[in-house]
Amino acid sequence: MIEHTRTGNVHVLTLDNEANLIDPGFVVRLHQVIDAVEADSAGAAALLLTGKGKFFSNGLNVPLISKLDGEAMRRFGHDVGRAFGRLLILPVPTVAAVNGHAFAGGAALALACDYRVMRADRGWICFSEVDAGVPIAPGMMAMIRAKLPPATARDTVLAGKRFTADAAIAAGFADAKAPEDELLARALEFVAPLADKERGIFRALKRTLWGDVAGVLGVERP
Repeated sequence: MIEHTRTGNVHVLTLDNEANLIDPGFVVRLHQVIDAVEADSAGAAALLLTGKGKFFSNGLNVPLISKLDGEAMRRFGHDVGRAFGRLLILPVPTVAAVNGHAFAGGAALALACDYRVMRADRGWICFSEVDAGVPIAPGMMAMIRAKLPPATARDTVLAGKRFTADAAIAAGFADAKAPEDELLARALEFVAPLADKERGIFRALKRTLWGDVAGVLGVERP
């Protein structure tokens, strides 16, 4: 579901379940790997998040989630928001190597990283809730407003605009693009120079930068 390996200073999280749909099991695993990264990041460290095949993540596993009862649905909403919030303020530099489509919750997962590098020749990133007929949770909306330029936030929320790599870079949704065989290497260029920053100050600065949004997503302040 989420494979966790380490290459040098870089924790590599690989989403490896076809469309990489987000559901309770996925969120449990995401919290587990975040725990592992936090526990193994006292020294030089960074994180790279990517997927395999056609999808980075196609968003929520709607058929499964729609079967949850009220309490399970509430708990899932809290847990997924908190996972995104933890990723947002993770005390190491983070980059999403967006290998394919990143829709809705998948776009949020990429947006929670410090940087985004998209595959040049394939894949859209978008928040498709307006077309799916579902609301965007307050925490997710707070992250969209904080991370994206106002016009980009408007277009992705109200129009469900799909961004290719070039369009995403122009709109401030992504930072770079690369061919498929160069994607991970290009993504590493963003975090490798930051991996040996002093961890205490890096943690403090990320909490100052994104702490308010993480709080809305359910992360308790220290």
